[in-house]
Amino acid sequence: MAVRVDRRAVSFGLLSSALVGAVPGLLGAGPAWAQKAAKPFPAWVEQFRAKARARGINDATYDAVFRGLKPDTSVYAQDRSQPEFTEQTWQYLNRRVSDWRIATGQERARQYAGLFSRIEEAFGVDRRVMLGYWGMESAFGDVLDNPKHMKPIFPSLAALAWGDPRRRSYWEAELLNALVIVQRGWGTPQEMTGSWAGAMGHTQWMPEVWLNMGVDFDGDGRISPFGRPDDALAGTANYLVKRGKYRRGEPWGVEAKLPAGFNTAFADNKSRRPLSQWGDLGVTTVDGRSLSSYDEPARLWLPGGPGGPALLLFHNFYAVRSYNPSSNYALAVVHLGDRIMGEGAFVTPWPGGERALSLAEVQEVQQRLTAAGFSTGGTDGRVGTATMRAVRAFQQKAGINPADGYASLEVLAALRQGR
Repeated sequence: MAVRVDRRAVSFGLLSSALVGAVPGLLGAGPAWAQKAAKPFPAWVEQFRAKARARGINDATYDAVFRGLKPDTSVYAQDRSQPEFTEQTWQYLNRRVSDWRIATGQERARQYAGLFSRIEEAFGVDRRVMLGYWGMESAFGDVLDNPKHMKPIFPSLAALAWGDPRRRSYWEAELLNALVIVQRGWGTPQEMTGSWAGAMGHTQWMPEVWLNMGVDFDGDGRISPFGRPDDALAGTANYLVKRGKYRRGEPWGVEAKLPAGFNTAFADNKSRRPLSQWGDLGVTTVDGRSLSSYDEPARLWLPGGPGGPALLLFHNFYAVRSYNPSSNYALAVVHLGDRIMGEGAFVTPWPGGERALSLAEVQEVQQRLTAAGFSTGGTDGRVGTATMRAVRAFQQKAGINPADGYASLEVLAALRQGR
């Protein structure tokens, strides 16, 4: 489809990019680091009441939240831990921009076509971006009722506000924001479930985002990231416009082709040049079209290193990135959205990469692992932490190196051979 590249009414076809999904999950196990709270939790709760009152939170709300609450001290280990798995960029993309997410996203795009039209009209944010966020953040809402992924946020936030000496002021502010939400009647402590850090709903809002960027888009008199996706998606679009400065009608970027001998030091994802200047350096679109007539500023990035896809990134890529300060994450969001809308993968192969397993192949891997005694937590074709751990355990048993937890073609072949 034709898309505008600059604000001078010149356009050329937008080529889809294979994007990276959300960052790997944090370790849920391991010894908790010792909490550094100055006093026992009950005493801290009474002391914190003064800050809640100063924020306008009444005692009835405060007592309703904290009565019987026990701090979830498991969050200390999760806050300190590093990602359990490391992935090459092509693995990161393959796992997140998967057949399951693409097919499910296409179904949601049809189901909520009217909602996406209203969001585009009100905020100017393309539905492909919203579908990308929704798929990345909560698998289109699929994980919201899963206690393995989501749990009550108040025990987590209270533990962090009480016992995290490094970012106590941040956690205190988010706990106060969550209390305000309860007092406004937008959510109850039982309804407010999320990640260990307190991110909630279809697009994983922290309490501050819920309070300040949320939109009552379904007109029910309250703002909620749960239930119908209207408020969650509209609020996220509102965030993109107000904090990310998203521009209506502009693409996020385009895949490019570099000339032989190109100085890859220019591809630092930092230096902004008009497309015409990139054209002067010999850069073209991936299908060889000239950039010499365009003045839209862009940055050049090689997400997989030299020899892999080259991306020219425009303003809206960084608007998307404002939601999570990771270029890989932003790439995953926009590429997933493009694939859902029918565009293809990167034209340029990834160095050392391989094709992603199909949905049926992923399900086969999960089924064979489960039958071999490696629990994957399900056989739905979605690769989460449980499947990655099962793959890694099988790789170690079968002598496949590296044992990185990636469900590769080699892993599938080894499972079929009964290794």
